[in-house]
Amino acid sequence: MSKMFTDPARHALNGPTMGTRWSALFFAQPGLDPAPLQAALQAAVDAVDAQMSLWKPASDLMRLNAAPVGDWQQVPPDLARVLGLGIAIGRASGGAFDMGMGDAVRAWGFGPQDADPQAIRAAMATRRAPAHEVIEMEGDRVRKIAPVALDLNGIAKGHGVDRLAEVLRAHGIRDALVGIDGEMRALGLRPDGAPWTIAVEAPFAGRRVPHSILGLQDAAVATSGDYRHWVDVQGRRLSHTMDPHRGAPLLSSPASVTVIAATCAEADAWATALMVAGAEKGARMAEQAGLDALFLLRAPDGAVESHPVGRLFSGDAGTMAPPPAA
Repeated sequence: MSKMFTDPARHALNGPTMGTRWSALFFAQPGLDPAPLQAALQAAVDAVDAQMSLWKPASDLMRLNAAPVGDWQQVPPDLARVLGLGIAIGRASGGAFDMGMGDAVRAWGFGPQDADPQAIRAAMATRRAPAHEVIEMEGDRVRKIAPVALDLNGIAKGHGVDRLAEVLRAHGIRDALVGIDGEMRALGLRPDGAPWTIAVEAPFAGRRVPHSILGLQDAAVATSGDYRHWVDVQGRRLSHTMDPHRGAPLLSSPASVTVIAATCAEADAWATALMVAGAEKGARMAEQAGLDALFLLRAPDGAVESHPVGRLFSGDAGTMAPPPAA
């Protein structure tokens, strides 16, 4: 059948953010000028970065980190939203998700500076309470009741994806797929009525290949893994995900954890929490929280083992499939 002039046109927009790139895929009626939408999407993620970056000395997060203990600080509404969600998930996960790891993140070289042995020793020696116990909020006002260095790397990218989705909806786009790196959110369906397809990556360093394919509608997905960002210490590769109890990278964890949630910020934070909790405890935590999660573990022979939690990752749910043959 020939293509009709009224058929929706495909648009694929993208731009830089947070050291990687954002993307937005959607279909719209012919005649849409994508330039204003491109600018609005870029402005949205730029605002997230300006508020929540550890790499920008003038960010609102860095200003909050520098504020004296006990002083109330006014923060932008979006930053307040993210902090409130981080506190809630920190509490629900028993501290497995902890925003208060900024000193450890910097010390181990996952911030703007290289790893610093002296700072590493200090981070590991610090007796710390989880962020959800030392941050108080009243609307858009925040204060620390004990010293803490906040880091939002486990939730800010997911929030950025949610902002992309909000911008599209504000412009009348109801069906789309948006993402920042591997964190994705699906709005509605594709023009043919099928869900949006997203690859769950196999946890291999240095190459990106799908482990399985996921179909999503009006949901978000995020993955935390040990195979993208790491440091080598005495011949051992250590993941960027921090152990809140040690002030250091996790020594033992799943290869990756993928979580589906209503928003990408929730999926992002919970993926980090389950990674920290580990496969056994994390699976129980996911079940208690009503989450759909996929744990990928490395077997001694190098094979990847799948441990699904929840209906959406089960074989009979119709949402998961092996990747197509190469």
